[in-house]
Amino acid sequence: MWSGSSIQVSSSSLEEPVAKNRPRTHRTLAPLEVFIELHINGRIMDGFLAYLMRWVEERKASIHLCCKKLKIESMPRDNIMKILSMVQLDCVEEVRVNCTWRLSSLAVFAPLLGQMSNVQRLLLSHMDVSALEDQEEQYVVQITSQFLRLHCLQDLFLVSTFFLEGCLDQMLRCLTNPLDTLGITHCLLTNSDLTHLSQCLNISQLKGLNLSGVTLTYSSPELLPGLLEKVAATLQELYLDQCGIMDSQLEAILPALSHCFQLNFFSIRGNFLSMAVMDKMLRHTSALPSLCQELYPVPQESFSSLGILQLGRLAQCRAELLEILKDLGHPRTIWISSSPCPHCGEDTFNHPEPITYGSNTSA
Repeated sequence: MWSGSSIQVSSSSLEEPVAKNRPRTHRTLAPLEVFIELHINGRIMDGFLAYLMRWVEERKASIHLCCKKLKIESMPRDNIMKILSMVQLDCVEEVRVNCTWRLSSLAVFAPLLGQMSNVQRLLLSHMDVSALEDQEEQYVVQITSQFLRLHCLQDLFLVSTFFLEGCLDQMLRCLTNPLDTLGITHCLLTNSDLTHLSQCLNISQLKGLNLSGVTLTYSSPELLPGLLEKVAATLQELYLDQCGIMDSQLEAILPALSHCFQLNFFSIRGNFLSMAVMDKMLRHTSALPSLCQELYPVPQESFSSLGILQLGRLAQCRAELLEILKDLGHPRTIWISSSPCPHCGEDTFNHPEPITYGSNTSA
């Protein structure tokens, strides 16, 4: 607790009493740092946040409002800018922005993001770019250029940020340090985007890669294998859910996938794969020493010609997969899930039992 008043101390006040005739030095205390996790949500500020902002504004000289975790949702841009003007932005370490902003609004916010020089974890989600804007290219440059100032960034997540389509390289060029985790999900990426991603120097040490919801069906067949080869030495988690991957695309990445010796989590749900290629996949990944969590789609043989899941066929496929695990000869557990279903997108059959092979276990 601190009253905010100034005090008078001598240089040796902790060692001996102050002599009557000794000159005193006047020292003002440094500003009091108040830490808070900010969750900005709603059309207007709630009572507590409004009071806090007034309290800080009245004491600007003596109070520094610090925030390590900042989450922004569904509030008008001007209100957000006013709140953040009260915050010591270089204290922020984690940022989550989930707003249906137009590109111009994100460009106005971007310089504030650039001031968060110590941010380590950044998520940008669901930016509304449905309306075309005259200065779109300029806005993208204003946004991506701020990454040059994020020297501590380790984890980057971009969810439904469609403005990056065809210009992902602009952002990648602005990364100043290697990332630990990269998630680009439910976005539209071109062949050139994937090419630049596979060539980016700052993703070569990735521990986590998530491309779920990025359609890879139409990409050049060598791009995804090349990307996996680049990160094979360090990759620990890989998500390729709902990428439109079919047998030929999966077979193309199997050699690179079998070199990911640090991999411990792999998910490829929501794709349409046959039993034959799943057999190959299980054999290619059987030598990965750290792999302990594996999530696969329901084999295509489990569905009728109309795309309806047939539980009898599924049971037969599960029995065949268990036989493959037995043939490989070491304890292993895999999960088979059609969440979401590759046909209709619904969360059907979301919590199945695992298929387990081991000395004391059965399917």
